[in-house]
Amino acid sequence: MAPRSTHRPAVTRPVGTATRGTTNPNRLRRMDRWIAAAHGAALRRSAEPPVAVDLGYGAAPWTAVELLARLRTADPRTEVVGIEIEPARVAAAQPYERAGLTFLHGGFEVPVPGEVALIRAANVLRQYDEDQVAAVWARLCARLAPGGLLVEGTCDEIGRRHVWVALDRSGPRTVTFATRLGSLERPSDLAERLPKALIHRNVPGEPVHAFLRDFDRAWAAAAPYASLGARQRWIRAVRDLAADWPLADGLRRRRQGEVTVHWEALAPRR
Repeated sequence: MAPRSTHRPAVTRPVGTATRGTTNPNRLRRMDRWIAAAHGAALRRSAEPPVAVDLGYGAAPWTAVELLARLRTADPRTEVVGIEIEPARVAAAQPYERAGLTFLHGGFEVPVPGEVALIRAANVLRQYDEDQVAAVWARLCARLAPGGLLVEGTCDEIGRRHVWVALDRSGPRTVTFATRLGSLERPSDLAERLPKALIHRNVPGEPVHAFLRDFDRAWAAAAPYASLGARQRWIRAVRDLAADWPLADGLRRRRQGEVTVHWEALAPRR
């Protein structure tokens, strides 16, 4: 198979605004591992080497470098393109390029030829207004290949707590809450990492507020399992939560400190 072209598309007016660029090694490990597990089969089905985009990777290229390594555990053909709206960040990242990893100047227009298998936008929309989210989601989803995935969300500075939305070409599908269980006092601690589409909806009367309230209650009821470790307490709490909320994952992911909920259950009320 011929190698993918290394031509860099000309971008004169990237769509979007520069973010703070904060990044750290391993910050997105929980998100990456979930993507590899949840989307790996779709990557492998691609006739061409699947292309994944790390959109807004920040002031250093670590997250794109790590995304390539983690996705290649699912499909060794995977290629990653890091995209940044700040030209200086692109120039700083280019010495890290190698086979399967390139860096481009751009924004939400995603200046990559053709459709892509994955777009990961972590800690990008957090710095936008809530009323801008739907348009950005739609624009990014339009760049996805059939079966492609957009993962958009937020995490803390060292990657202990994440919340992300997974979308396909039809729109949002699920919301995943992921945490380092040893650092968790209660599930609602994750509220501060809700993505922009949900963070301002964590108020009484909104579904995401009710979900976190019920999760805290299930966590409290599972306190006797704490003697077996935080993981067993989490698993028990999530099992009880499933009685009232439509969860979309299984025990294997829950053992990693994750729980995934169907989007319709948490979608903001209009």
